Amino acid sequence: QVQLVESGGGLVQPGGSLRLSCAAASGFTFRMYDMNWYRHNPGKEREWVARITWFHEVATYATSVEGRFTISRDDNNNTMYLQMNNLKPEDTAAYYCNADPAGRMWATYWGRGTQVTVSS
Repeated sequence: QVQLVESGGGLVQPGGSLRLSCAAASGFTFRMYDMNWYRHNPGKEREWVARITWFHEVATYATSVEGRFTISRDDNNNTMYLQMNNLKPEDTAAYYCNADPAGRMWATYWGRGTQVTVSS
């Protein structure tokens, strides 16, 4: 079972910034996976936040975060990032990273999440 470990969550005031990381275990073919960030609040549906492809590192964002969040990846260190700026209370959620095999017959993997709380 591949381990994806998120970190960097915490409590921040509205307008503040956080940088989330998602680290994958060594030996995992991280560079061949599309990587996603999702977020979830209890009682609500899971929401896709951002994606970065393995090929050409194309980034796409949910409308709710575009212009404020930036997704990136470091394939040499098996790590993905989410820079979150100008945070709003509605960004409060548990954030999860996801490894998507991009159409290959491989498994999909999830981390256990990191909590982000935006509050004054």
